[in-house]
Amino acid sequence: MTTNTIQAVRGMNDVLPEAGAAWDHLESTVFDCLRRYGYRPIRMPLVERTELFVRSIGEVTDIVEKEMYTFTDRLNGDSLTLRPEGTASCVRAVLEHNLLYAGPQRLYYSGPMFRHERPQKGRYRQFHQIGVEALGFAGPDIDAELIVMCARIWAALGLTEVSLELNTLGDLEARLRHRSRLIDYLQRHRSDLDDDAHRRLASNPLRVLDSKNPALQGLIEAAPRLTDDLDDAARTHFDAVQAILRDAGIAFRINPRLVRGLDYYNRTVFEWITGKLGAQSAVCAGGRYDGLMTQLGGKSAPACGFALGVERLIDLLEADGAHVPHRAPDLYVVHQGDGAERWAWRICERLRDQGLRVVLHCGGGNFKTQLRKADASGARFALVLGEDEAAAGKVSLKALRHAMQQVLVDVDEVPGLVNAHHGRIGAMGNTLRPHEE
Repeated sequence: MTTNTIQAVRGMNDVLPEAGAAWDHLESTVFDCLRRYGYRPIRMPLVERTELFVRSIGEVTDIVEKEMYTFTDRLNGDSLTLRPEGTASCVRAVLEHNLLYAGPQRLYYSGPMFRHERPQKGRYRQFHQIGVEALGFAGPDIDAELIVMCARIWAALGLTEVSLELNTLGDLEARLRHRSRLIDYLQRHRSDLDDDAHRRLASNPLRVLDSKNPALQGLIEAAPRLTDDLDDAARTHFDAVQAILRDAGIAFRINPRLVRGLDYYNRTVFEWITGKLGAQSAVCAGGRYDGLMTQLGGKSAPACGFALGVERLIDLLEADGAHVPHRAPDLYVVHQGDGAERWAWRICERLRDQGLRVVLHCGGGNFKTQLRKADASGARFALVLGEDEAAAGKVSLKALRHAMQQVLVDVDEVPGLVNAHHGRIGAMGNTLRPHEE
C-alpha cells in the first residue's frame, strides 16, 4: 500500500537552496541601500482584520472582491485575512503604536503576501515583497527620494533594463471632477465596454483605465485625462518631483493612464517596468497616499511608499545576466580517525570565529569519498586532517579550484592563505570542473 506524498499548495512555491544565493543577494543589497537613506525595519503580522483591507484598498477592487484569503476565526467569529499587501498593515501599526508622535518615519519591511489568483510566472498566490514607507512627509522631495533610491537599488543589483513611468492622480477634488467627465465619456461608449468595465462604471470608473483588455485600449487612450483637471497645488507638486528627478539624472516617461490598482493613492504614482519579463512587466510600484491615515481612523498625515516584487526581480536578475556573488564555503574539512575528528571540531569553530565559511564533513567515509564531497560542495579549499595532523596540531590545506601545492600549516595561517586567493578564485565560483582524485 502506497501513501500519496503531500505537495505544496498551487501557486505557493518552495525556494530551493540552489536559488537561495540570489534571494540572499537581492535582500541584502536592497536592505543595505535602504539603510543608507535612513530607513528602519518594521515587522507586521501576516494576518489582519479583514476590515483593514476593505477600508484601505477599496471595496470595489479585484483584490478585495476576488483575491483575498479571508476566513472566520473559530474562537470569536472575527473575519481575518492573510495580508494581500503591506502598506495598510504598516500604516495600521504606525497608528496603533503612535509612531508619528516622535516625528516622520522612514520604514521598510519584507515578507510574503497572499492573493488568490491564477498562478503564472511572476504572479503567484504567495509572493514576496519588500515594502518601503515614508510617513509624515508632505513635500515632493520624499516622492523623489523614493524613486532615486529605487534607481540606486537597480544599479547595486546590476540591472540595466528597468525604466520609470510616472503620473499624478491629483487630489480628491480633481479626481471628483475627472470622475464626472470620465463617467459621461464611458456612458457614451457603454456598448463598447466589457463586463468588468460595466461593473466598475458606477462604483470606480478610474479603474476602467487600468483595464488590460486589448479591445478597450483605443477607448481608454481617447478618454478624458485626469491631468486636465489638476489644481495648482497638485500640478506644482508633480512639477517639483520631475525637476528633482531630472537634477538626479533619472530618466522617466509620463504615462497619463498609470492609475495603480489600489484606491488609496493620490498625487504621485510610479512604476518601474522591464521588457524582459513578458506580461508581468512591473517590478516595483508605488506612490503617495495622503488620505490613508484618516481612512484607517487616525489623524491626517501625508505618506508615500513603494513595493518591490521579489520573485520578479529574481527572474530579472537571471534574464539580465546580473552577477550574483559566489556563496560556496571557503573550506570543507575532511578527517579520518578519532583524534582527527576531535581536532576537526575544534579548528572549525576557530576558523568560523575568524569569518570563514566552513563545512565539517559528517557521515564518515574514507579520504577519497570525503574529498569528492568537498568538490561537490563548491568549496575553494579542503582541510585534510589525519591522526598525524592532529598529533602535530596542524592542518593540510588543499586547493580545489586552482593549482596550488598541498601544504601543511598552522591553523592560524589558514585565513591568510584562503583570503590571499579570494579575489582571484572567489569570482570564478563553481564554474570550474570539480577536482578529480
